[in-house]
Amino acid sequence: MEKMVSLIVFFLVLKLSFLFCHLSDPTCFWRIKDNGNYLGDKEADCFFSIFTRDGYVKNDYFSENLDKHVTPKTILLISSVYFAIEEINRNIHILPNISLQVKIECNLIQDHVKGGLFLKRKEIVPNYYCKNQRRYLIVLTGPQWMTSYKFGPVLYFSRTPEIYCGYFRFLSDQEQFPHLYQITPKDTSLSLAMVSLIVHFRWTWVGVIITDDDHGIEFLSELRTGMERSSVCLAFVTIISYEKFSYVNMIDMYYHQIIMSSAKVVIVYGDKESPVQINFIIWKFKNIQRLWVSVSQFDMITMIGDFMLNSLHGTLIFSHQQSEMSGFKQFMETVYPSNYSNDMSFAKLWWTYFKCSLPPPNCKKLKKCPTKTLFTWFFVPPLGMSMSETCYNLYNSVYAVAHSLHEMVFQHVDTYSENAGKVLEYNSWKVFSFLKYIKFVNPSGDLVNMDQNRKLDAEYDIFYIIDILKQYGLKMKIGRFSGHFPNGQQLFMSNEMIEWATDIKEMLPSVCSIPCRAGLRKYFKEGTVVCCFDCYPCPENEISNMTDMDQCVKCPEDEYANTDQTICLKKVVTFLDYEDPLGMAMAGVALCFSLLTVVVLCVFLKHRDTPIVKANNETLSYVLLISLIFCFISSLLYIGHQSMTRCILQQTIFAIVFTVAASTVLAKTITVVLAFKITVPGRRLRWLLLSGAPNYIIPICTMIQMILCGIWLGTSPPFVDADLHVEHGHIIIFCNKGSVIAYFCVLGYMGSLALASFIVAFLARNLPDTFNEAKLLTFSMLVFCSVWITFLPVYHSTKGKAMVAVEVFCILASGAGIFLCIFLPKCYIILLRPQINTFNGLRKIHAKTININ
Repeated sequence: MEKMVSLIVFFLVLKLSFLFCHLSDPTCFWRIKDNGNYLGDKEADCFFSIFTRDGYVKNDYFSENLDKHVTPKTILLISSVYFAIEEINRNIHILPNISLQVKIECNLIQDHVKGGLFLKRKEIVPNYYCKNQRRYLIVLTGPQWMTSYKFGPVLYFSRTPEIYCGYFRFLSDQEQFPHLYQITPKDTSLSLAMVSLIVHFRWTWVGVIITDDDHGIEFLSELRTGMERSSVCLAFVTIISYEKFSYVNMIDMYYHQIIMSSAKVVIVYGDKESPVQINFIIWKFKNIQRLWVSVSQFDMITMIGDFMLNSLHGTLIFSHQQSEMSGFKQFMETVYPSNYSNDMSFAKLWWTYFKCSLPPPNCKKLKKCPTKTLFTWFFVPPLGMSMSETCYNLYNSVYAVAHSLHEMVFQHVDTYSENAGKVLEYNSWKVFSFLKYIKFVNPSGDLVNMDQNRKLDAEYDIFYIIDILKQYGLKMKIGRFSGHFPNGQQLFMSNEMIEWATDIKEMLPSVCSIPCRAGLRKYFKEGTVVCCFDCYPCPENEISNMTDMDQCVKCPEDEYANTDQTICLKKVVTFLDYEDPLGMAMAGVALCFSLLTVVVLCVFLKHRDTPIVKANNETLSYVLLISLIFCFISSLLYIGHQSMTRCILQQTIFAIVFTVAASTVLAKTITVVLAFKITVPGRRLRWLLLSGAPNYIIPICTMIQMILCGIWLGTSPPFVDADLHVEHGHIIIFCNKGSVIAYFCVLGYMGSLALASFIVAFLARNLPDTFNEAKLLTFSMLVFCSVWITFLPVYHSTKGKAMVAVEVFCILASGAGIFLCIFLPKCYIILLRPQINTFNGLRKIHAKTININ
């Protein structure tokens, strides 16, 4: 039952992938690991020896049996050369009446190792010839650079030029390799392309594995420079040595270096025949799970080197961009593998690409194949006829040879010699000299410039490889890179393809530290790289509205940071308003006391003829009551939205009316003292009381206060101010005192009057009089002074609306203290004890007081 379910799932996955690949062809195709083929899809090293014949001569394709170890990819290499030669020979505009021919030999390195070079030199060494033996115009080699390195000296001695078509190596040294031209462009843009990809996926912590050679060290230097420019850090750098004993002993160290690093993305750069591959073969069994970023050299599947299908996170491959050859598929369909009755690889190639009927002999062989193999072939969708890098280089090399020879013939330079069999033999080195500087457009429309000094920057296709089942994977083109475009526009990625391939919207993250969310800033530890940091909250009233910000941004003065410290919000303008509970309460208290004072004034006017009203200068009582009314009303100026006029009025009215009240109390106190002194016979102060001298205290004191206020307003008057910091998220509108010194001078003068009144009243508190106000005045001034003395420290310790509320409270409290202490007892007698508010009642109280004494 489980096998049946697995089979159904397998069918569904294959069908869905098959459908998607057909819809997006040629960006998506299968990669299959074949356990029956040790080499898998590895490309073999080959020699393509080019020679010429007179007239049109059709190539006898695959006339010789190839080595049994030749893989489908190698057959594609051979086919690309045949295809180019066929196009050239049929083109009347290139080499008319001249045909290019080719002799192909593969796996020469294996033959060299087994039998020695000179045992087979007649068969494998061009231009080592006997009389009447064929001489070759030029030799194309690839994809393995070791072939050129080993056989290069022999080619040089035999005076045969060579074009190396494999992956770029340092083979351009004219002193060491004077006979060799390397068509593969140097990977000058590869490091930039990889850094662009890293920045695109927001990776900041990346590992690098390279080989210990000039090629790897130069790549690392370029990559490091690009990473530093883009704030990307190297988690580790593993440099794998070519020395056999060295890398064997270091394999475990390399492994631990990778596995202990937190980097999830690792760049692999090196030659596919280098120790890098050997390390991966060994690491495969240790199940290292990373997202690998590499080059097309490692895009191969063999029994021992299929690490690309061994990663759960997939692999990203950079491959030199090349155009599709429109006629290549049709050419392949016309070439039948009739000479390969003993080798199934070519038959499988046809089946995989075309699903076409094979010639009868091969069909019989296919019928004998295991069911599992046929099942595998049947469900493989067309992979597309896209050439590999080596195929494309071979294709262009053949065309470069043809154009060079055409140019030489056209200029009548060193004509040819002809021997038996219509074999034309041209001067190879003359052709080679033309080839180094030739420039042409190939049939696909790509400009091919053979001048090494003027080669354009390479362009790259970016493929994503991921395994679906144990032996099956998908390779999808997800983007491209072109160095011709301006910075920021060089990389193009298909988000749809990435999301389909990974089933997630974002690639695997690879960071040293978790990105700091908005509202936090990066804090760098001393001695660590810039990619490793801690996240700290922004300081007060500062924000960070993006991830990974180095510094927070301070909000403007009229704005404040929200709770998460991600955005700045406009501060709310606020003040002690009538709608606030505190403002409403204080306004109500002020109005209540104002009305109550008006009522008392009315009561005093109604009972102005009674002894208790007349006892202590009723005029001063009226003045005091009226000033208290204005005191209570003046507190309303502190509530509500402030303006310049209100700020000036609230300070001046407060100072003047309270000065009037304090000076009135002082006048009443002096009046009590004078009244008692005058009752003693022989006193000369009688005229002071009769002349109303105490009443002049009020205007004199008030005039002095008005002068102080005038100086205050003339030098530094009060003004509307805003406190932006006292309350979070609010702008407090209040009246600034202007000159603090002037304000405290005014307040100090008013306090000195109250202190004088308190002292005089306190000394006269025990004078024997029926309606002596001295005690009442003493208590009222005690309350007044206590309130304003307490005001000073409290006022300085509060800010914003609380500061205004404290000032209003002191005005109300001090005014209420004077009002209640002086007038409440009198109202009690007037309203509740009217019987004693008569002259008879006064005599009885006075007599009773004398008896008690």
